[in-house]
Amino acid sequence: MVNKKFSLLVVVALGLCFTLRCEAKVKLPACISNGMVLQRDQPVGVWGWAEAGENVRVAFQGKTHAVQADTAGNWEITLPPMKAGGPYEMSINETKITDILVGDVWFCSGQSNMELPVSRVMDRYRDEMLAFSNPEIRHIKTPLTYNFHQPQSDIPSAAWKKATPDNIQSFSAVALFFAQAFYETTNVPVGLINSSVGGSPAEAWISEEQLRAFPQYLNEKRICESDHYVASVKQLYAEARALWVATLNRSDAGLIERQAWRSPAYDDSGWTSLSLFDSSWTTDGVNPVNGAHWFRKTVEIPKPLADKRAVLRLGCIADADSVFVNGVFAGTVSYRYPPRIYDIPENLLHEGANTIAIRLISYSGRPEFVRDKPYKLVFDSEEIDLRGEWKYRLGVRMPTMSGETFFHYKPAGLYNGMVAPFLNYAIKGALWYQGESNTGRYNEYFSLMHTLIDDWRTRWRQPDMPFLIVQLANFMEADAHPRESEWAALRDAQRRLAQEVPNTGLAVTIDIGEWNDIHPLNKKDVGKRLARQALRVAFGDVRQTVNGPVYQSCARDGNKIVLRFEDGTNDLQNVDQLHGFAIADDDGIFHWAEAIVEGRTVIVWNDSIPQPQTVRYAWGNNPADANLRNSAGLPASPFVAALHSQKD
Repeated sequence: MVNKKFSLLVVVALGLCFTLRCEAKVKLPACISNGMVLQRDQPVGVWGWAEAGENVRVAFQGKTHAVQADTAGNWEITLPPMKAGGPYEMSINETKITDILVGDVWFCSGQSNMELPVSRVMDRYRDEMLAFSNPEIRHIKTPLTYNFHQPQSDIPSAAWKKATPDNIQSFSAVALFFAQAFYETTNVPVGLINSSVGGSPAEAWISEEQLRAFPQYLNEKRICESDHYVASVKQLYAEARALWVATLNRSDAGLIERQAWRSPAYDDSGWTSLSLFDSSWTTDGVNPVNGAHWFRKTVEIPKPLADKRAVLRLGCIADADSVFVNGVFAGTVSYRYPPRIYDIPENLLHEGANTIAIRLISYSGRPEFVRDKPYKLVFDSEEIDLRGEWKYRLGVRMPTMSGETFFHYKPAGLYNGMVAPFLNYAIKGALWYQGESNTGRYNEYFSLMHTLIDDWRTRWRQPDMPFLIVQLANFMEADAHPRESEWAALRDAQRRLAQEVPNTGLAVTIDIGEWNDIHPLNKKDVGKRLARQALRVAFGDVRQTVNGPVYQSCARDGNKIVLRFEDGTNDLQNVDQLHGFAIADDDGIFHWAEAIVEGRTVIVWNDSIPQPQTVRYAWGNNPADANLRNSAGLPASPFVAALHSQKD
């Protein structure tokens, strides 16, 4: 009897071990985790890894789905289409995933203007962002990851975050404002997958297979398949940079003189007096002066402001800076784009004379303090202007630092590391804000992006997947005369993509950029325009106009060219004078043109050109005064209208 009981216990124990082995803990990709948003109204993949042959059971919304891991340990199940809702829980063997929503998921990609977090636009949206909370908007940020050998199956650790005050600062600003506007119309949860990398070119986001149409990029990718080469180049640059910085610091008079130049007691009476925006110190007359530049300013603090906290605003600086207030380190930024915002603690600023010292480091370009940015000390209710004269002295001149090879910009690398891991994750569509890094090769951008769109649609198995593009904003100084523009040519490629590739949309932004900032603060209008396009492209919502005037055709009438625009976009705003038009005859030399709205057309002419052939609109890096809009208040995209080619 004892032996029978013992045998029964052994059988039960073995059965329990078998059950535990066959339903052991599985490994899940980072995107399948607490707080995720699943795509509504589509089959939804759930996948992961386990031991070969292991049984995996997925329980969700009252149903259980079973699958067995293949010989490589991969498993995947497909959930049936679901309606929007939540929160839900999911069990995958003994792993529980909580707070799951079902809604619309958007893959947000491109370069820095997509990556730019809410924290960088707080100057414009502080009060709104501090008060904003919508836990049905979720965001996951893909860490920078690239690979030249093969598409990756997962990303490094990342988590879904709710759009609450505690998390919102790290959200993509464009993606958040898109989700905010989109949610206001649809009232369904929104998931944002943020796979974007500042400075990245389009070819970095295309698969190796599709790069075969661009042999120069395919071969560049193959070069980067050598791990030894990549590591060697990185190591060589790291050594060169370390030597450059060490030599700079050993030689900088501002650091090595008996009394440091940051000290408030230092006598700077012999230094040159100049404005921050005086360019004389930036060159030797021909070449940029790289190295360490020092600036000092004495600021009088009145008694009521003494000992109070303040914020020091120093605009934007090329390239890097370290700032000292009364000899105390206040902050540093290592590259040109972020705004310089340094908190000054209580009791550091005293009544009377106070010293601000800036050590500016220029590596390989022309140093500068960017104009039309804030340079001031800000107290609760008062400000002290820091423009005007400063004292200047060169600490040390250095050779140009050799440029870094950014391997994460190389072809296919970001596709493998930051797109491929999400291809099993069902999405509604893609948001794309990129192009600045391709302006020098604008002639191939249409083909590159057409390839990228087809590539992603094929990989996600969604041939009609909505793909929404942000057109490059206006940037740099406006031109006094019509001229060629790489930025305008790339914008035109973006326009043609939106007109020729099905299920795409274009958010035109030439009216909301900043001449002195490649990262303009107005991300809310970008997001709202993308949301309008999403509702049209993804859901066929035509209740509102989503495009500004879309150029369609042209004809000559005497010495004038008559421009026509697509129906639905051609309810043109009538303004006293249209700006931004240039006109040319057969010689191809453009001149500024007169232009007026006449009904649903625009008439363009220049009295000195009797037989015009071509019109350009908003053709420049910064077409700041271009003002062709329709009744929806939306701007027209830059375009070329030529009598000999109606396709333009």
